[in-house]
Amino acid sequence: MTEQNRINFLDLIPPSFHSVHRDIGECAHTHYALCGGRGSCKSSFVSLEMIRGIMADRNANGCAVRKVGKNLRESVFEQLVWAVEKLGAADLWDSRVSIPELVYKPTGQKIIFRGADDPRKFRSVKCSSGYMKYIWYEEADEFSGIEEIDMINQSLMRGNGRFFVFYSYNPPRSGASWINTFFAKPRDDRLVHRSDYRDVPREWLGEAFIAEAGYLAKTDPKRYANEYLGEITGTGAEVFTNILLQPIDDDKLSSFDRICRGIDWGYGADPFVFIGTAHEGGRRLYIFEEYFRCGAGFDEIAEEIRKFGVGRSVITADSAEPRSNDELRARGFNIRPAKKGQGSVEYGIRRLCSLDRIIIDPVRCPNAAREFTGYRFTPDGNGGFRSGYPDKDNHTIDAVRYALEEHFRNRTIGCIDRRKLGL
Repeated sequence: MTEQNRINFLDLIPPSFHSVHRDIGECAHTHYALCGGRGSCKSSFVSLEMIRGIMADRNANGCAVRKVGKNLRESVFEQLVWAVEKLGAADLWDSRVSIPELVYKPTGQKIIFRGADDPRKFRSVKCSSGYMKYIWYEEADEFSGIEEIDMINQSLMRGNGRFFVFYSYNPPRSGASWINTFFAKPRDDRLVHRSDYRDVPREWLGEAFIAEAGYLAKTDPKRYANEYLGEITGTGAEVFTNILLQPIDDDKLSSFDRICRGIDWGYGADPFVFIGTAHEGGRRLYIFEEYFRCGAGFDEIAEEIRKFGVGRSVITADSAEPRSNDELRARGFNIRPAKKGQGSVEYGIRRLCSLDRIIIDPVRCPNAAREFTGYRFTPDGNGGFRSGYPDKDNHTIDAVRYALEEHFRNRTIGCIDRRKLGL
């Protein structure tokens, strides 16, 4: 009996990853987003899965990718060599540091290592036998966006077998980061797994690691939450710190009885925006309907709005476009002009900031998700921020303000916590 046959694989991974291991064994998903803080063992888990999987399937090869090629050797390469040793298979693998690559000696299967400095170079990657079954993007947040990764996947994911693509990363602080927003959107072929060092046996990490984490938790809780717990904590520039990107299912939608809708008319190159919201208990707001379009005509706008089943329910629209509002009234909609007034922008945004949660469905409302998470104060050049709210990339935010205008005025939603608003 060989050494690797005597090793229980589950003993090598933290209990928090057992369900992911079973999911891979059942071929339940193709893409695995492994998000966590320091010491969560996500990279260790991926390396073990790749080595084990390649030894179990003679057609399988692997590719480990970093954004910058010079970072490969001291990160993913060493991590996979570690996995080979942990699985008791060092005598079966040839470690070629200069190339770099790992070769499974019994069959010639390979794990290759590539930097993504130029994603087009992946077009020339070929397997002498089998196919690239395992692909690993380590520190995936370093990539410039999902488009860059998609280009690489299109080159590597060729063949008729099963593929397993891993994305391991520590979440950036900003909720507007592309990787945080991208993996918040559900996909049937993707599993998102979150972990942190508290899920890992203490003896695996060592007392020094635990002590460092504990010290940072006491001295800088926000930094600790991001670096060790993998939480999205914000950079300090975000206007809205209460955003949650989360799918809203049909059962939840059917329970809404306080629905408010708003319209922001676009000027010139700006888009027309229709938004549907609902609130619960005056403290939680849901954003679940969106039509966002530049250059749309009145007939097209009316047709798209009808798809949301608004009927004769009130829609509060930007009052700066009275003729446009008349056009929608003529098409059967119950349009109420927003009252606005001096200070209405600041007041509305502060009321939104005072809510416990603003839950946005990123699939139904991708532009609202993008604008709310990306809406930031303007730097003043001296390490602080300018007063007031920027009038930029805020079309859905304006539509939400109009939708809730009457409720803000009647104080039925977003009752202001004066301390929270700095008043």
